[in-house]
Amino acid sequence: MKLLISFMTAVSLGLSCMALADNYGDLAAQGYRWVTVNGPYACTTEQDVHRIAGHTNDVTELHMVENIRCYYLIPGTIAQVIKKDPDNGMSEMRLASVTRSLWTYTRFLSKHPVPDTYGITETPENSGLLRKADAAVISYSSDSSTPEF
Repeated sequence: MKLLISFMTAVSLGLSCMALADNYGDLAAQGYRWVTVNGPYACTTEQDVHRIAGHTNDVTELHMVENIRCYYLIPGTIAQVIKKDPDNGMSEMRLASVTRSLWTYTRFLSKHPVPDTYGITETPENSGLLRKADAAVISYSSDSSTPEF
C-alpha cells in the first residue's frame, strides 16, 4: 500500500511539473520573456540602450536615469516582446509598471522562467501585465441575462 501511495505521489508531482513547464513554454511562444539582469538596461530608444550598456562612468548612467530615458530591470520581471531588431540584438518590450514601450538587449531576456528575488515566477496575470478585465471570461447563464464574472 505504501508503495502504491509513493508511486501515485511521484506521478502526480511529475505531471504537475510538466504542466507548469508547458504553461511557461506557451508564454514564451506568445512573446513573453523573463529579465535576467539587474540595472538600468531598459531605455526608450535603441541608441540609449547602446549608450547605457556601454557606459564607462556613473555620471552617464545617472544623467540618463534622471531624465527618465532609462529604467531599471530586475531579474525575474516578466516582459512582453513586441518587436525584435536582430541586426542590433535588441528587443522592444512592454513591462507592467511602465506605460511606454522600452528597448533592451535581447541577451538580457530569457525564454525560460526566472524566479524573482522572492522565488516567485511572474506570469502576465500575477504581474499586472495582463489586465484583469482582459483575463476575465464573461459567461451568461441560461436563466439570467446578466453576465457572471
